[in-house]
Amino acid sequence: MSTNTNAADFSHYSVLLNETVSALCVKPDGIYVDLTLGGGGHSEKIAEKLSAGRLICLDADTTAIEASKKRLSKFGDKITFVHSFNDEIDSVLDSLGIEYIDGAVADLGVSSYQLDNADRGFSYMHDAPLDMRMDESAPLTAYDIVNGRSEEELKRILYIYGEEDFAPRIAAAICKRREESPIRSTAELSEIIKSAIPAKARVGGHHPAKRSFQAIRIAVNGELERLPVMLTKVIDRLSAGGIFAVISFHSLEDRIVKNTFADAARGCTCPPSFPVCVCGNKEKVKIITKKPILPGGAELEENPRSRSAKLRVCQKL
Repeated sequence: MSTNTNAADFSHYSVLLNETVSALCVKPDGIYVDLTLGGGGHSEKIAEKLSAGRLICLDADTTAIEASKKRLSKFGDKITFVHSFNDEIDSVLDSLGIEYIDGAVADLGVSSYQLDNADRGFSYMHDAPLDMRMDESAPLTAYDIVNGRSEEELKRILYIYGEEDFAPRIAAAICKRREESPIRSTAELSEIIKSAIPAKARVGGHHPAKRSFQAIRIAVNGELERLPVMLTKVIDRLSAGGIFAVISFHSLEDRIVKNTFADAARGCTCPPSFPVCVCGNKEKVKIITKKPILPGGAELEENPRSRSAKLRVCQKL
């Protein structure tokens, strides 16, 4: 684990906090799961509404867990903390003897702490070793991907996970530079990316390395592979009437959330010409948010990072 990481410094602005917790309709005696504990903002609001209920908090980042344990200590044994990726929710609930839950929340954003703490290597704004692991005990790092993946694979990662139009140029520049020596720092990688993007495309808009850093982070942590697995498992573990609220921050995540909810709400997939259903598929949920809930003006002013947030909610039938 990185030596400069300090749980006491962990902070995270909980995006769409009131909208999310309101959507959950927390029952005082219900069982809820925070699939992305982070700084504990959503968990705190949920726990405040519980009396005989229980809240299970998951996070792959042990620093987040330690910080939130302190923040949420006043709730005592109402809260159970688990160090785990959220796509392992089935085994977590099974180990706790829980069959069904009354609601769940997932905030898919990277925490402000992880972005702002140079030691973690998530940000192109700070110089740091190439890391980007949510779970600091995991073997794969950004260094491994940047220096070990083929040019074709780097191009695929940058284009698919980062939606980066200049993926071929950036991948080629990375491979050319690492022939001289390994790329070790975020500052070095950021400069390589910037140099590979045409000057005209660097004028205005977001930082030239933003999309590439997002893509590499997603690849390091397997985020887009884990997401549909987690979503499907949670929907299956909701009790009747249970509510699932998910906040996404970029189009790839939002598309997966939207499509997974839609599939769970669809039911029969037989062609209209079939006289009777033979597929056996049943509607599992109803979608509460026909359009995603977005941050309001006050929140955007207070936290500009929330600009791309989208909240989608479904309810188990």
